[in-house]
Order: sequence, then structure tokens, then C-alpha cells
Amino acid sequence: MRRAVLLAAAAVLLGTPTVLAFFSGGYFDEARLIATLVVWLLVAIVAVAGERPLPASVPGGLALGGLALVTIWSGLSIAWAPLSDPATASLVRLLLYLGAFIAAASLVRERLASLAVEPALALGALAVIGYGLAGRLLPGIVHLTQSAKAFGRLEQPITYWNAEGALAAIGLVLCARLAGTGTRPPAIRIAAAAACAPLGLGVYLSYSRGAIAAAVVGLVVLLAAAPSREQLRAGATALGAAVLAAAGGAFFPGVAALDGSAGERQTEGAIVLAILAAVMVGAALLQARACRPGAPSGRLTMARRLPAIAVAVAAIGLAGLVVAGLGEEGRGDELSGRHGVSRLTTADSRRYDYWRVGLDAIGEHPLRGLGAGGFRVEWMRERPVREAALEVHSLPLEMAIELGLPGLLGFCLLVGGVAMAGGRALGRHPALAPGACAGATAWLLHATIDWDWQIPAVTLPAIVLAGALVAAGETPAFSRAGSAA
Repeated sequence: MRRAVLLAAAAVLLGTPTVLAFFSGGYFDEARLIATLVVWLLVAIVAVAGERPLPASVPGGLALGGLALVTIWSGLSIAWAPLSDPATASLVRLLLYLGAFIAAASLVRERLASLAVEPALALGALAVIGYGLAGRLLPGIVHLTQSAKAFGRLEQPITYWNAEGALAAIGLVLCARLAGTGTRPPAIRIAAAAACAPLGLGVYLSYSRGAIAAAVVGLVVLLAAAPSREQLRAGATALGAAVLAAAGGAFFPGVAALDGSAGERQTEGAIVLAILAAVMVGAALLQARACRPGAPSGRLTMARRLPAIAVAVAAIGLAGLVVAGLGEEGRGDELSGRHGVSRLTTADSRRYDYWRVGLDAIGEHPLRGLGAGGFRVEWMRERPVREAALEVHSLPLEMAIELGLPGLLGFCLLVGGVAMAGGRALGRHPALAPGACAGATAWLLHATIDWDWQIPAVTLPAIVLAGALVAAGETPAFSRAGSAA
């Protein structure tokens, strides 16, 4: 009975990000508050029925302590934050993440729950992206609202295109891992390979340069964490399916930018749907061939060099995104008018202005920060253009600007603890840990240059993956007969 209760709690936790995605990503108060209450109910269940409700390892303690520090300091900052409502919303969101981390680090110790993490989160991402694509591929049947600010970019159901792309990137990385795990059932591996096509199309149609970079870096990190021939083939299949699906959608304006009459959009949607189906079938056939007995397997000869390559690729990707954010100074109102594929042909954005105003604020309030949610007030006071902004579009900068040194310290402890837990988990569970490492890395890269932290539907998968890494680092290796290793 106790095991059944814990497995049910794990199922609720794994399904929460997907449910929130259909409520504007959990950005608004009501959905976020309900999710927070649900997650802390899961924590209560873990406390009563679980064997070890809190992390026992040093990495797990550091990660939990860092997140708890950010949460506590955010709550205290309400006393000096310029606006109480955004500060309170930030506290509730942090309580959601803290509860989800505690629940994941405990619930995922159970073998069946640990095996379900990657498929559940990947399936959730596919459901979300598939729903958004349905409005383009079946416009005569599925009618989705499009905001004027989206300029044709894929935004539903989360309602923010960059977040949609980030979730698609995480899902793509997880599906590539599922396809490349030699001891997963062939049906799961084949289905995961096929799912990479719609997820890749979702990444592209978000027109998010950060999401594209996150997907590429995630795939490289994945190969470094699981340096096998099976993973190399699966990663190549995933990337190929994503590129072909994106290329198929790019040639049809009705799908790529929501241009054209209703009849034209229906015709083009049907064509792209056929292309997408063909790519999915091709990816599935390639993966089925790789799953046959006798397919080449084993460790790659360059395995020792792959971690260094992954670090270099991640650093280059992050540097490129930061440079892109800095490269638009003085471009004026034309930034908001770019849409469709033109978003991918320029480095223009407004991030430079956000970051400059934020960095100036750090110099004025280095210790305690502006207070949770305080950037929006600083922006209104110091902004160089009339455009409104609520977030600084960088999680590390947000911690430093709004929460000062305590917030930045807590964030570093969280990231460092999870990274240490990932190293331990790779040693104990080399089949289960690589997907979590790569997926969390993809999220972190994207969150460094965007406001994913404010969208639980995108951040909760990363929190669950982080908790899974802590759990895997504290759990002895499963027996060969009862694991996916």
C-alpha cells in the first residue's frame, strides 16, 4: 500500500508540468498557487510514507540548501521590495520549486518511478508541442488563439514562444536519450525517435535562437554523458528528424508564419502534416534497425574527450547567446517588428538594455538586492526606450539584481549541488542519469538568457530532473535484471 501511494504521488509530480502548460504555463497566480498546494501535499505524503524525505548526500544537501536560501531570502525581501504583489508571486513560485525538488529527490528513489521520469517528461513535452502544432497543421479543425506579440511564432498553450521552444528542446533531448538507451524496450526507443520530428519542428517554429542552441548543446552533453554507439546513432537520428521536419515546415508560410487565407493555410497544413508523418516514419524505421540484435554497440573510442568537447560547446553556445543579446544596442523599435524566420537571421533583441539596467542596479544594491520582482520598477525608472518589461531575461542576473549576494549564493549552491549529484549519478546509474544531465543543462543554458524561471511548465521539468539526479546519486545501482542500465 505504501509503495502504491508513493508511485501515485510520483505520477502526479511528473504530470504537473504538462497540466500547467495548458494554463499559460503556470505563469498566473491561480494555477501556480494550486500547483504549489498539490506539490506540498506530495511532500507531506513523502514525509509520512517515504523512507527518507530529504536528501542525505552532500550534493543533495547543497542543492536543497541553495534553493531553500533563495526561497527564504525572497520571502524576506518582501519587506523592501518596491511592489508586494510581484514579490509575493515570486515567493509562491519558489515554494512550488522547493516542494517539487524535495518530492522528486525522494519519490524518484523508487525504481519504477526513476524509470518513468524520462518517458513521462518527454511525453508531456510532446503533448504540449503537438497541441500547438495542431493549430497550424489542422487549422480547419483546431483553432488556437494567437497573440499579436507572437508575430506567427509557436506560442500555444504556454503563450510564450521562447518558453515553448525551450520545452521542445528539453523534450527533444530526452527523446534522443530514450532512443539511445540500449535496455529500454524497443517500442519506447522507436516511438521516441519518431517524436523527435514534431519536437524539432516545435523548436524551429518558436524561432528562438536560445532554444535551438539549447537543443544542440543538450545533444552534445547527452553524448558526453552516454558515450556509446547506440547514443551516437540515436542522437544523429533525432537531429536529422528535427532538421528535416523544420525544413518541411519552413517552405510553407501558412505553417511557418500563419500567413495566407484560411484555404491556403489548410492546404499547406495538410502538406506539412504529411511531410511530418513521413519524417516520423523514417526516424522510426532507422531506430528499429538500430534496435535489431547484432547492431553495433559499445563505448566510443573518443569517449574520454567528449566531456571536454561538451564543456567547450556549452561555453561557446552561451557566449554566442550573450553576444547576440549585446549586439542589438541602438536598433530601435524595429526589434519588435521582426517575425517568422527573420528572427533567426539576426542577433537583434532587447536583452542588452535589460541587462545594462540590471547591472547598474546591482552596483547600487549589491548586498540585499532590489527585492523579489523589483526589476520591473527599476526598468520603468531607467529604461532607454518606451517598451515595457517585467523580467531581466537572465536567471543568474535576476538572482543578483533582485536578491543580491544571498540570492546569487543560493543559486550557485543549487547549480553546483545538482552538478555534483549528476557526477555521482552517472557513476551509479549510467543509463538513467545522462538524460537528466542533458535535459537540465539545456534548460539552464536557455534560462541564462531568458525568463524560464517565471514559467513553471518549463522550469518544473528541470527541477524534477535535478531531483532525479540527487536521488540517483544516493541510490545503489539497480540489479541488471531490474534496471534500465
